[in-house]
Order: sequence, then C-alpha cells, then structure tokens
Amino acid sequence: MANPRVPYWMTSERPALPPMQGKRILVHLVVNVEHWVFENSMPRTIITPPHGKETVPDVPNFSWADYGMRAGMPRILKLFSDRGLPASTSFNAGVIDAYPQAADAMLKAGWEFIGHGMHQKAINHAEGGEESLIVAALDKIEKFTGTRPRGWLSPGLRETVDTPDLLKKNGIDYVCDWVIDDLPSWMRTTHGPMVAMPYNVEINDSIIYAIERHATGEMEKRLKHTLKCFEEEGEGTVRVLALGLHPHLISVPHRMHELVNMIDALQASPHVLFTTGSAICDWFTSVSPAPTSL
Repeated sequence: MANPRVPYWMTSERPALPPMQGKRILVHLVVNVEHWVFENSMPRTIITPPHGKETVPDVPNFSWADYGMRAGMPRILKLFSDRGLPASTSFNAGVIDAYPQAADAMLKAGWEFIGHGMHQKAINHAEGGEESLIVAALDKIEKFTGTRPRGWLSPGLRETVDTPDLLKKNGIDYVCDWVIDDLPSWMRTTHGPMVAMPYNVEINDSIIYAIERHATGEMEKRLKHTLKCFEEEGEGTVRVLALGLHPHLISVPHRMHELVNMIDALQASPHVLFTTGSAICDWFTSVSPAPTSL
C-alpha cells in the first residue's frame, strides 16, 4: 500500500458525513506560534548571508520571526477577538518562557493549544530522543494551560517513522502532519487508531510567502478559489479548510488586509463553521467511528 498509515480511497467514494452544526465547510484557523532559538541556526531564512556563509547568531532572520511575535501577534489576536472567532495555536512549548505575554494572551483568548515541539526544530534531531521531546512539550503546555493537548503538528510537518505511534501512546487524538485529504482520516498506530486532521499546505502563508515567495494577494486568491470549489461540490459533502498562519508572515502591515479579506469571505459564506481541531476530531469520531481493521 502506498501509504503505510492510512488506507487509500478517493474522497468521492468515502461514506457521506453529516454536517457539523448544520455547516459543511469547517474552517480551522491555525496560528503557528514558534520559538526560534537565538543561539541556533534559523529554521528558515528570508535574508541570505554574504557569500552564502551561514552565521550564528543570525540576527536578521531571527529578527524576522521576532517581529512577528512582537508586532504581528497583537494584530491576529485583535482580529479574531473582534470577530469572535475560535482558533488554534500550533504552539512551541518554549514560547511559554520566550514570549510569556503572547502565551498568556492566547490562553486568555481561549485558543486551543496544539503541540508543536519545544522549539522550532525538527523532532528527529531531539536531544534525548523523540519521545522525551514529545512528552516534555506536552507536559509543559499542560502545566501552563491546565489542559493536555489533544492535537499535534510537528515542526515543519517532519516526522520519523515512529512519530504517530509515540503521539498516540502519549495521549494525542489527532495529528496535522498528514495532509492527504479534505476530510479527517483514521490512521494506524501501534497503540490504536488516531485521526489524521486536514491541514492545507497550499493555503499556508509559510508556503506561499516564505518558500514560493509570491506577491501579496496570492493567499487570499487561493483561499477564495478553494472556498468556491468546496461550495460548488454541493450538498452532502463536508470539507475541512485549515488556514496555516504565522505572525511574521500574514500579519505584517502590507499583508494584514489580506487576512481580513479572507475572514470576510469566509464569514460571508452560509456554509462555513469556524471551529477548532478538537471539535472537528470529536465530530468526526462520533459520525465515523474507527474501523475495526485498524
């Protein structure tokens, strides 16, 4: 089988799922809130070094992300608060110490905290091993929020062959790394079935603006085309539309209007429900129980 974790089927052949709260387009706003460690190489760069030689500390690229946590975060927090929108944060646990005011603000806003490692670094490079990092990150978030995370998104969506097994073993109900469908899917782990949650990589500001380096407006255009497609696919279909957002990308001054326009378009659709990862997970597991074959 091509996919070792999730059995293959075309979305068109999957059993029909009932709407969630009467809505069939489930919008999941995921704000990636990260700790880029000043003493390390930066996980992503916007300014290349002179002569191509990497330097540490990397002040310009660190500052790119640090600006997002200082100036970008307040814009996202205010927009979602003003609109009364639920949101999730894909959250490096190290943010609790590095950016305490931002962590407090998200907690106060009622955002769902999704595990995202300790710092913005691939989990296969974890000192002490992958499982110790997963446990440490989940424990730290639980101590801060009072609730253990139910969801996980690996830094860079990078996993090892063991990651889903270790996540399920440590209480995770859904993972956003497997971007294989517009609906949740059941996936195999050695500790029982777990939900693979949709997380769109092509409607993601990191892909569009940091990797593909498109001009401002591209993300809004893609979002509106995707929304139209989902609306035209008709009654009897449910789709998850996840927006991956980063404070240093979408909420800079020349792009903030784009996020506002995307929210406007989504709120104007009679088919849209803004919700969270855990709520989607609970809806999916109630209407589509895990198959016994997993």
